[in-house]
Amino acid sequence: MKKLTFVAAMAIATVALSSCGNSTPKADLKNDIDTVSYALGMSQTQGLKEYLVGSLGVDTAYIDEFVKGMNEGANAGDDKKKVAYYAGIQIGQQISNQMLKAINRQLFGEDSTQTVSLKNFMAGFITATTGKQGLMTLEQAQELATSKMQEIKSRQMEKTYGPNKKAGEEFLAANAKKEGVKVLPSGLQYKVIKEGTGAIPADSSLVKLHYEGRLIDGTVFDSSMQRGEPAEMYANRVIKGFTEALTRMPVGSEWEVYIPQELAYGEREAGQIKPFSALIFKIQLLEIKK
Repeated sequence: MKKLTFVAAMAIATVALSSCGNSTPKADLKNDIDTVSYALGMSQTQGLKEYLVGSLGVDTAYIDEFVKGMNEGANAGDDKKKVAYYAGIQIGQQISNQMLKAINRQLFGEDSTQTVSLKNFMAGFITATTGKQGLMTLEQAQELATSKMQEIKSRQMEKTYGPNKKAGEEFLAANAKKEGVKVLPSGLQYKVIKEGTGAIPADSSLVKLHYEGRLIDGTVFDSSMQRGEPAEMYANRVIKGFTEALTRMPVGSEWEVYIPQELAYGEREAGQIKPFSALIFKIQLLEIKK
């Protein structure tokens, strides 16, 4: 017989147990039905322990409590009241162990001292589930949740990575005063090391170039120059500051470009690049491919 994993086996109707509590019913294999029932019971546990621990967060030190609940659930049969209650327990556990943890991680990152309000979360969740009149419509709630989460996340990012932002602003302010540095209205800065005489790419152009990206402390985070092979990319498929520089550079040029964080990755993290980091690129534009 083809083996089933526990997750798949959950779709199979459960045979009611003859006992309850946290004890194991005693097997009594009098005939083929008894025997196949026992064999099925054992075979359908394939992957169960991994599912309990990995997906449900069950601590196996409390396996007796699991058995107790399982016995009660199996003996409930099609009792609609008990089915509803057990479903509530399951959803409640998912809220505690999955939903809220994911939301807190999204809002507050690794700061475990902050959390959304369980009381207010449950008030909204239950109101919507039961169809009662809430403080807002479901559509309003979805829009408000999205906007407020973004606001809270931005404040948290500012708190955690604010020093990066300040350091970038101070660097750019000082850099703008240096000889040969030009400042564009967007805040992008650049210095021409070598002026080319070729065509200037459109934002949709495929270009061939060499580049080296650095943090303001001098850390190199990416470099085609070190790899020894030019890169090819579409001018409009990179960060905004890089695009703005490329679409001003004649082929044959070499520039050093200083990109404010809002024209780079902003509050996103990208490898060695932390949120709100100003970036420096040395760019050699070799060719417009198309």
